[in-house]
Amino acid sequence: MAVALVMVAAGVSLGLWAASDGDGGSTGTEARPSDGRTAAAPRGTSPESSPSPTRSYALSKAPQTIPAVRDHEPARGPGWQPERGNRVVVADAALADEGRLVAGELGLTYAGEKDDRRAGDLRLALGGDKKANPESYVMTVRDGRAEITGPAESGVFYGTRTLKQETHDGGTAPEGVVRDEPAKPVRGFMLDIARKNFTADWIEDRIRELGDLKYNQLGLHFSDDQGFRIESDSHPEIVSQERLTKAQVRKIVDLAESRHITVVPEIDSPGHLGAVIDAHPDLQLRTAQGSAVQGAIDISKAESAEIVDDLLNEYADLFPGKPWHLGADEYQALVRSDPEASFPQLAAAAREKYGSGATVADLTTGWLNDRAATVREHQRVPRAWNDGFFRGGSVQADKDIQVAYWTGKEIGAREPLEYLEAGRKVINYNDEFLYYVLGEPQTFVYPTGQRIYEQWTPLVLRGTTAVPERYNAQILGGSFAVWCDQANAQTQEQVAAGIRMPLRATVQKLWDPDKPELSWAEFRALADRLG
Repeated sequence: MAVALVMVAAGVSLGLWAASDGDGGSTGTEARPSDGRTAAAPRGTSPESSPSPTRSYALSKAPQTIPAVRDHEPARGPGWQPERGNRVVVADAALADEGRLVAGELGLTYAGEKDDRRAGDLRLALGGDKKANPESYVMTVRDGRAEITGPAESGVFYGTRTLKQETHDGGTAPEGVVRDEPAKPVRGFMLDIARKNFTADWIEDRIRELGDLKYNQLGLHFSDDQGFRIESDSHPEIVSQERLTKAQVRKIVDLAESRHITVVPEIDSPGHLGAVIDAHPDLQLRTAQGSAVQGAIDISKAESAEIVDDLLNEYADLFPGKPWHLGADEYQALVRSDPEASFPQLAAAAREKYGSGATVADLTTGWLNDRAATVREHQRVPRAWNDGFFRGGSVQADKDIQVAYWTGKEIGAREPLEYLEAGRKVINYNDEFLYYVLGEPQTFVYPTGQRIYEQWTPLVLRGTTAVPERYNAQILGGSFAVWCDQANAQTQEQVAAGIRMPLRATVQKLWDPDKPELSWAEFRALADRLG
């Protein structure tokens, strides 16, 4: 009788294992957890020491991350969770920084370069197709281990960000293979620190947030009419009392580099130079009647170019990344109905430099080209706001100057198609969706993550209308921007809270070109769960 009972019990057990066959979920104690995480091995065991039959696990579901992964090949298995004492190992010394970072974040032991494989390992390696997107990665979760490979360090880093989100708050990385890469090479956040002094600590917190969201550029607009916010050796007289020291900036740049984020500096000219003009009033642009023009420098004077080039050359050592923003927007000389009559000194300088038919717009374009040449000597790639480009004229902006498209409200506004048809590369800063302007002046309203998530794509460069898909490759990406027109309208903490969901929505649309699978309510709930 006792033997019969044992046999019956064994039969029941075997029946439970068999019930999980097919592509549905398991039954009984092996069922998928109700919170959607992949079922893990029984606590106190490991897949190698006491393996469970493969069919006891439901087919895994794709990771829930922001931005969403592009492709997940499901499999059956326990998935992977970080457990104290487990190792992070690297196959290449170049990945030591990524390995140490994720080990510290997940509470694992960084073991350095190792060839052996142990249960619970997280392994980072360079490899795969050398022609692949350097920001791509493959993450394999199998047999109780996780491995992230990519053609470059940046891709491996992004894989660790996916893993960090998957395992947040006790979660499990699902069994299977993730193949992931961004749709756009430029995924940016721009911060106006000229009008409002943001602390170094606050900026560093944003870098950590941006890194976890797979952003790769941080723009710093640090010179404007209201302030010049970074220490200067060449022109200390222009620097505001509240500013970042160069040591603080180096720390910011180093932290950004550790997250594969490039810091993009912007010294805007020939407009928005009020802080420089305050120390050098002789360089301020004046009308024929002698009236001073707010923020505008007189580009007919050689000293104006000298001081701006001094600054560009000085900060080239501080900001080692390739992109450099030259500004070029809203030069007030060009908002007059007859710039040549209003500013005869500019008109004369234009004719002297470019010939008898040259205009103030030509002189202004020449200024932009000259500043581009200055940063190009440092192997930088220049970009400028779209209202710094002018149609017609005898002088055209250099072809390699990227267009930071933000507005269609300027005088003589040019449609985005004009830049695209001319073959220019464009970065989307659409002020209809991506401008967070403190105090909501003029017609600006604080953008919402939901509106970006549901209505914006990188093809929507101006207003709410998308350009044709055939220009997609010329649109390098986009950047969410914080402008501090009314600096005291919000505190730093309020800004951080206000941009939290817009940042997440923006990067989702830059990483994955397809319509998001999650509804806005589901996306917001995921963001809240991930923190």
